[in-house]
Amino acid sequence: MTDQGFQQASVASATYPCGGCGARLEFAPGSTSMRCPYCGFTQEIAAGDREIHEIAIENLATLPRKPVGSIGAYVYVCQRCAARSESNETATLCQFCGSPLVIDPAATGQIVPEGVLPFGLDRSAVRDAVRKWTSSRWFAPKALKKVTETESMKSTYVPHWTFDSRTFSGYDGERGDHYWVTESYTDSEGKQQTRQVQKTRWHRASGNVDRVFDDVLVPGSSVLPPKKVDDLAPWPLDAAQPFQQEFLAGHFALRYDLEPESGFEEAKNRMAPVIAEDVRRDIGGDEQRIHHVNTQHNNVTFKLMLLPLWIATFLYAGRSWQILVNGMTGEIQGERPYSKLKIFFAVVAALIVIGVIGFLVAGHGGHHHTGTTTRH
Repeated sequence: MTDQGFQQASVASATYPCGGCGARLEFAPGSTSMRCPYCGFTQEIAAGDREIHEIAIENLATLPRKPVGSIGAYVYVCQRCAARSESNETATLCQFCGSPLVIDPAATGQIVPEGVLPFGLDRSAVRDAVRKWTSSRWFAPKALKKVTETESMKSTYVPHWTFDSRTFSGYDGERGDHYWVTESYTDSEGKQQTRQVQKTRWHRASGNVDRVFDDVLVPGSSVLPPKKVDDLAPWPLDAAQPFQQEFLAGHFALRYDLEPESGFEEAKNRMAPVIAEDVRRDIGGDEQRIHHVNTQHNNVTFKLMLLPLWIATFLYAGRSWQILVNGMTGEIQGERPYSKLKIFFAVVAALIVIGVIGFLVAGHGGHHHTGTTTRH
C-alpha cells in the first residue's frame, strides 16, 4: 500500500463522531475526555495499553518511520511561510501567518510520538491570561487587545525531542586562589600610604566529572522561535500521557523538521554549560580557568513528545505578530508592537512635566534671590 493510500485510510479512522448529535468530538483541555462543541456530549478517552518508552539512540537507524496519518489526519503546507502542520480540520488557516493552507499530497512518514502532554488550559483560561499580559504592556496599540478574540487563538501541539544521557567528562584547567599583599603608594598630597591588593595564584588542575541528564528538551520545529519556546518552560512532563490520537482531536499538531540526530547535537550544546559548572565546582578555588573538556555520552535515549501551545497571530503595521502561551502553565512569550501615537503623547506629557518642574524651580530660585537682597 502506498503512503498516500495509508493516509487516506487513516483519515477515515481518525474521526470521532458525537454520540449525541453526530458532529465531531474534540479533546477538551483540562480533562481526560472529548467533548462535542455543539451539544456538549462528552466521551472519556479510554486508557490504552501503550506506555511512554525511551528509545536507545543506537536503535535510531533501524527505527521505522510511521505514516504521518497516525499523528494527524491531514498534513498541510503553507504557501506563504512554508510551515507544515497537521490537523483533523479539512479546511483551515495557517496559525502562524493566517494564510489559507493546502493539503500536502507528498507528506512523508515521521516518527510517531511516544507521549503527549495534553492541553490543561482551555480557550477561556488562555484569553484571560493573554488579557492580563496585554494590559501590562506599556505603549501597546489597541490592536494588541485583539489577540484575545476567539478566532485568533490556535491550540497547537509542538514536537519536542527529549534526551537522556549519562556523561563522563575529563577536563584540564587551572585553579585560582586569592591572596592579599600590602603595597605602598603615594597619594594626591604626596604622602606615603599602604593598601591591600588582591592577587591570584594559579595552579594546574585536571580531573573527571559525571552527571545524569534526564529529559533535556529540544524543540523539533524551526517554525516557532526556539528561544521563545524555550522560555515557556518548565513543562510538567510528569503529566504526559502515552500518545493517543484522541488528545489531538480538534487541535493542530506541528510536524518536526529537526531530525533526532540533529536534535541530539543541540542537546549536547544544552548540556555543555551544565557540565562546565560541574567542572568549575570540581576545580574549586576562588577562580577557575577551563582549557579543555572531553565528554563521553553513554546510555543515550530519546523520545518524541508533543507539548501544548496556544498560538495567537495578529496583523499590525503590515506585519504578523505572534504570542505563545504554555498550554499547561499559562506562561506567555511573544512579540509586541509599540504605538507611535502613545509614545508621542507620553513624550509630550514628559516634556510638559519637565517644563512645569523647571518653571517652579526657577520661580523658587527667583523668590529666594529677592529675599537675600532684602536682607542685605
